[in-house]
Amino acid sequence: MPVVATRCTCADRERHGVDPIGSETYHEPYEVLSAETREMHRAIVSLMEELEAIDWYQQRMDGCTDDELREILRHNKDEEIEHAMMTLEWIRRRSPEFDHEMRTYLFTDVPILRAEEEAKGATGEDGAAEDTAKAPGARAERDASASDKHTEEDHSLRIRSLRT
Repeated sequence: MPVVATRCTCADRERHGVDPIGSETYHEPYEVLSAETREMHRAIVSLMEELEAIDWYQQRMDGCTDDELREILRHNKDEEIEHAMMTLEWIRRRSPEFDHEMRTYLFTDVPILRAEEEAKGATGEDGAAEDTAKAPGARAERDASASDKHTEEDHSLRIRSLRT
């Protein structure tokens, strides 16, 4: 009886009865997915795994009774956070949709649902830009506040208002 690998990268993987390399969570046939979709899938699965590891380390820290071990677990958790953020940044750089949403919600002190309301008010429910005279004043206040807090050297994902 021939030995069959658990993963196969060849085009005849179905004939071999194995899943494509990288993930068993594809929802469409591997062959119809573009290289970009497969790369994004790898990144999203990796991000999910990093977030899961962060949760595991946090739970282990809470259950740990040894102070030295708790600090090691904290260190490990912090490393996983770093990995998750690196992966998230890779996703942002390759997805205009992620970039747009991250710029709307991240690095602001505005309540999250208010940021959503302001974003929808500025673009309308259908995504089309509305007249800036109708845009809520809170958005301008947030933009002014954000520019007071950040310098030109700051590389955060904040977005400044185009309104004057």
